[in-house]
Amino acid sequence: MDKVQEIVEKQVLTVAKAVEDKLDEEISALDRLDLDDIEVLRERRLQQMKKMAEKRSRWMSLGHGEYSEIPTEKEFFSVVKASERVVCHFYRENWPCKVMDKHLSILAKQHVETRFVKINAEKSPYLAEKLRIVVLPTLALIKNAKVDNYVVGFDELGGTDEFSTEELEERLAKAEVIIFEGESSRIFSKSKAQSKKSVRQSSNPDSSDSE
Repeated sequence: MDKVQEIVEKQVLTVAKAVEDKLDEEISALDRLDLDDIEVLRERRLQQMKKMAEKRSRWMSLGHGEYSEIPTEKEFFSVVKASERVVCHFYRENWPCKVMDKHLSILAKQHVETRFVKINAEKSPYLAEKLRIVVLPTLALIKNAKVDNYVVGFDELGGTDEFSTEELEERLAKAEVIIFEGESSRIFSKSKAQSKKSVRQSSNPDSSDSE
């Protein structure tokens, strides 16, 4: 047992030494920076911040940051052409779609890089047929004006309306229709409720249905 402990201790010391050497190397690199280098880094960072601010301003002007309804099929095409990433909820007036609405309203505020919208499937027969929308709710995940993926009903979210906003967020991130930043992207939702908490507000829910 003492021999095993000695080996483990040596391994720990080796790792610690490697980490220490790495830190020393990074500190030395910083020490070698002169004022000109620091100014270049500062200017580069300012340019990055400026570009991000411009992007954010453009996104907000297109309706990003809020969850809105598309009133007509014609407007759907304008929306998907204007934004690089769009999550479109095809819905009808029922409980499962209202559950999806609540989660999407939260995510729209968290992920301003993506446009979050909804459209009434029953009033959009051309789109519903063209995109093969059958089960409601269905999320069409659109990138560069093309439907790239779908989230159909709640099957991928545990098969129940008890799924959390984080579970939906991770599904959208997997499809790369949002930029996922881990814990930092969850601040808003965690300030409202603990992870896994249901958004149920009715004791008589309907089940996910199909047209």
